[in-house]
Formats: sequence, structure tokens, C-alpha cells
Amino acid sequence: MIFSRPAGTLIAICTLAACSSVPRLVTEYRIDVQQGNVLTQEMVSQLRPGLSQDQVRFILGTPVLTDMFHANRWDYFFWLRKGSGEVESRRFSVFFDADGKLVRVAGDVTAATLDDGAKPPESRKREMNLSALPTDGSAPMPAADEPGFFRKMLDSIGL
Repeated sequence: MIFSRPAGTLIAICTLAACSSVPRLVTEYRIDVQQGNVLTQEMVSQLRPGLSQDQVRFILGTPVLTDMFHANRWDYFFWLRKGSGEVESRRFSVFFDADGKLVRVAGDVTAATLDDGAKPPESRKREMNLSALPTDGSAPMPAADEPGFFRKMLDSIGL
């Protein structure tokens, strides 16, 4: 009887210890959490000096932050936490003059790259001077994309 009490206690302790260290053979799925405005390079490249606030809102969407102390500045934030725990955040600011016309933009503006495996630059913050672009819309437009699959199929049958 004296031996059974310590043995029972030892078995109870081992059982509780076994429950606390469950091996992670299967992990739960964690969703990606996205907050703020998603701004693409195509959206940013549509900005031209002299655009009104309504036109900028149409292109970029409603800003996340409009500060009452800086009414001529709109801030766009983007925050993404992937299921793996990796966090990506971006900032983009748009500045207007007293008449409500676009003057300049600043923030995390990166050029699109073809190589997805490339390492991102150390500092992604860059300021673009939009006053160097012509205001009459005579800036050279990028070349049109090649026709898609369905356009090629329709062209091949004569439609």
C-alpha cells in the first residue's frame, strides 16, 4: 500500500505532462488579414498633375486617412498579415494645392518587376515629382498589350 501511493502520484504526473506537450502534426489554417487600400503600380501610374480630388478618389479609392489639420494631404495605408505570420505594410500620400489639384505623391512607390524572386530594396520610399509631366495628357502611353486568348481565337475564325 505504501508503494502504490507514490506510484499513483507518478502516473498522474506523467499523464498530465503528456497532455501538455502534444506534437504539432497538423496545424490549423490561418487566413490572410488585409486592411487598408490596395494600390497597384497601374493605379499610381494613372496619376497626373492637375487631377482633381474626385478624379484621384476615383483612381485610388477613398483614402484611409484624411487629416483635418492637413486637408490637402490624403494618406493611403495597406497592411497585410499572411497566415505564415509575415507582415507587409505600405504607405502612400497624395498632396493637393489650395485649389484641390494634385501636386505630388510620396510613399512606397515601387516599379513593377518581372522577377518575383528578387529581393526588395532596402528603402521603398520614393517621392515622384508630377510637375515634370505634361498637364495636357500628351505623355506617351505604354504600348497596348497583346491580344488575349479569346481575341486570338475569334480572329482565327474571322470574327
